[in-house]
Amino acid sequence: MLTRKQHQLLMFIHEKIQEQGISPSFDEMKDALQLKSKSGIHRLITGLEERRFLRRLPHRARALEILRLPDNIESVERSRPSFAPRLVDVNEKRYTESTPLPPAADIGVINLPLYGRIAAGTPIEALRDESNTIEIPPDLVGTGEHYALEVEGDSMVEAGIHDGDHVIIQRCADAENGAIVVALVDREEVTLKRLRRKGASIALEPANKDYETRIFGPDRVRVQGRLVGLLRKY
Repeated sequence: MLTRKQHQLLMFIHEKIQEQGISPSFDEMKDALQLKSKSGIHRLITGLEERRFLRRLPHRARALEILRLPDNIESVERSRPSFAPRLVDVNEKRYTESTPLPPAADIGVINLPLYGRIAAGTPIEALRDESNTIEIPPDLVGTGEHYALEVEGDSMVEAGIHDGDHVIIQRCADAENGAIVVALVDREEVTLKRLRRKGASIALEPANKDYETRIFGPDRVRVQGRLVGLLRKY
């Protein structure tokens, strides 16, 4: 199962090869998908390679070979107009006009970046590893950017969050009072706690009576996301 961006990129490459006989440049792919950098294109291509939808031909510039297309797409795409990079909003998600929207029932899973174990002393930026992903049901996420973390420790067990669980985080810079958030403390420690604002202070509350609530000045805590879902293996 491809993510929407992987599907969009694969179809763009396919149509450009059909039109020009050569795969598009990384700059063209970046512009078509409206990504800010080419690193995102590299990550998407690697994902398509791993799923055996395309391969890179060695020692040749701009050399990508389409190995296969998603089921029931090839015959449809041959009759469609060329890829147009203009984007339209559909339920606040972005698609290209010429990219077919798969039926909701066909979207079994989506891939999220899995940044590793959330533990003290490790900022989220240091955990970022675009090569690791986790498959989740699409109804666990809404609009915006999301990522996943593996929980380490038992400080949130009374909220139903256990050691080894995977939490789904919506990236944001603020959250409502009482939300469970990923918080960066003093730019060096990341923790998953319940956010409470008390006057000019911010309290990070555990969900375990064996741990104490920690209180900080507002300039010491930076919200990096809010909890929106959880996965557990038994």
